[in-house]
Order: sequence, then structure tokens, then C-alpha cells
Amino acid sequence: MKKKHYNVAVVGATGAVGREMLRILEERRFPVARLSALASERSEGETLSFHGEEHTVELLREEAFDGVEIALFSAGGAVSKRFAPAAAERGAVVIDNTSTFRMDPEVPLVVPEVNPEHLEGWRARRIIANPNCSTIQMLVALKPLHDAARIRRIVVSTYQAVSGAGQKGIAELEQQVRDMFNFRDPTVEVFPQRIAFNCIPCIPQRDAFDEHGQTSEELKMVNETHKMMGADIKVAATCVRVPVFTGHAEVINIELDQPLEVKLARQLLISAPGVMLIDDPAQGLYPTPVESAGEDMVLVGRLRVDPSVENGLALFVVADNLRKGAALNAVQIAELLARDHL
Repeated sequence: MKKKHYNVAVVGATGAVGREMLRILEERRFPVARLSALASERSEGETLSFHGEEHTVELLREEAFDGVEIALFSAGGAVSKRFAPAAAERGAVVIDNTSTFRMDPEVPLVVPEVNPEHLEGWRARRIIANPNCSTIQMLVALKPLHDAARIRRIVVSTYQAVSGAGQKGIAELEQQVRDMFNFRDPTVEVFPQRIAFNCIPCIPQRDAFDEHGQTSEELKMVNETHKMMGADIKVAATCVRVPVFTGHAEVINIELDQPLEVKLARQLLISAPGVMLIDDPAQGLYPTPVESAGEDMVLVGRLRVDPSVENGLALFVVADNLRKGAALNAVQIAELLARDHL
């Protein structure tokens, strides 16, 4: 039987994640019948290449979703809040990369390697939420360990690349480095403090802290983990912006309900979907953001016992935040939809 092809729209097509979505749709040969590249007035009329053809960027408006079957959104929360329901009303299934709908009880929050069964609920709103980039890579790495010995508690510290703040974050780091090498005072606009040769324990930019001192990025990791894996898992997160262009890194310590030997944990990770184990520190083998750039897999290393708690393990996890942390996960959801649901 001939594979069905779909009319696909990419919202925010000229942004960092939008461009990555187009590349991944092309790389994975997603069955696209018609592509609509949508963006704001600022980008209207630009051209983007897809499968060797030039596509003109169209203005994002409700009528642009007529005939669209799958809409991939990555243009900011305000845009998703306004246009995602409109796209769904016109017959599209929306896969949204913002935080707008993640905690809506009628909207599935999905990582295909973690909870594909949650896709069953897509018809309620015709919207599916992509989790936060840091949550995605953490849960891809932890799911096989959780299935084997049930995770009781997670303590995670993230070291997040500037591309998590979009093109403007990339540009600010690049310009600040140039300024400092030329003995100029760097301009600080995107991040709350200078990011070049610095680390900032506050994500997103100029974020307000809640009554417990947590940022919204940290709360996302807590709440999204509960929605996908169960509210009985205790999660403590600290999120830090670092002067790296691409690739989020995480130090994760877990406490399990029962013992899990490192040898068995290693085998579970080796066979887990979406995971690549790089773990021989004596030979200098462990994952870093450099290795993760352009990589679809979640890289795991420094796997070891955490002796500070009963049944404790520690690991280091790295992933390309623009790919698995955003665009790739969205396309994988679209692939599951096309295969099993549409």
C-alpha cells in the first residue's frame, strides 16, 4: 500500500528550531505532500530550501492552516496560544514546542522513547506538547533505569547551551567573545549577565524566582517529569546557562527503590532506544556537548554508584538541544502519529 503523504506546516520556520525541523523532516524523509513555511511579517518573503526546492516563507495567519494536516509549532508561547487552537479547529494536528499546553490535562506531553502510549489522547484538543529540552534528554536516559528498579528521587543540575535562547542567544555569545578579545566591554541584552566565559544560574533570561527560589525552567523539569513518569518521583533541579553554542549537559543523581548494579544499568542503557553509552573515563571516553552537536541520540557517560544514598546511581547526560531537545522529538511524534493514529 502506498504511504500517505501529509500537508505539513512549520510555524517559526526561520528560527533556530524551525530550521532544524525542516532539516530533520528532510533527513528522515517524512512523507510531506505540501510544505508551508510560516513566520511573522519580519520573515515573510524569505526563501528556505527543502528537498532541493525553494519555499517562500508565508505570513502566519489562521487561513494559512487550511488543508494542513500536521502543524509543527516553534515560534514562542504567545504565538502558540493564539494560533495552535486555530490550526486544530481547521483540521490540523498541532505538535507544539512551547510550554503553553504542556500541563493542560487534555494535551498529551510526549517523548516517543518514554511514553508513546500517551499519544492516545491527541484527539481531545488535537494538540500534542513537546516537553522542555532538558526534560526530554533526562527522561530518555532514565526511563530504562526506572523500568528496571523504579526511581524514587532525581537530583539534576543542567548546563544549558545558549542556543536554548534562540538565534539571539547564539549571536550574543559570539559577539561578547569578539568584544572581549578586542578589549571592548561586551553588551548584555539577551541574558541577565555576561555569558561569555561565565555561567548564569538563572534560566530563562531575567527569570523571576518562585516562593521556593526555583526558576520556571527548573519547575518545568519537575512538573513535566511528574506528568510523564508519575507524581511519586521527587525531583530537584538546578538549571545553569553556560557559554556553549549547542548541546545541553546534565549531571543526574538518582535514588532507586531497589538495588541496580552498574553492570546491569550499563546493559539497559546500551539497549535503550535513543541512547548512546560513551563511558570509559580511563580512556578519556565520556560525552561532551561537542560530541552531541548534530547527533540524534542522547549521550550518557560517567555511570557510577552514588554512595551518598541507598540504591543510588550517578550519570552524565548530553544531547543536542535543537535536535532531540526540540525539533527531532517533534518530528518523531509526527512519525508516530502518521504510523499509528492518522
